[in-house]
Amino acid sequence: MIKVEFLGPIQKEALELEITNLNELPAILQADAEVSEWLESCAVAINDTLVSSLEAALKDGDRISLLPPVCGG
Repeated sequence: MIKVEFLGPIQKEALELEITNLNELPAILQADAEVSEWLESCAVAINDTLVSSLEAALKDGDRISLLPPVCGG
């Protein structure tokens, strides 16, 4: 099970999904109006490490974070 968390102003509870590759996630999130508007501008991290490719493989227990540009830091 993969946990997907939404940070900053994305007002959405974390999801738990059965996916094995990061490239499966956009299709799932596009259907969610609360999240779809953020997809183009968010950075993505897997287990607190930023990733730039949707080809990243996932394993059970991984945590994906969507980081909108307004998170600061």
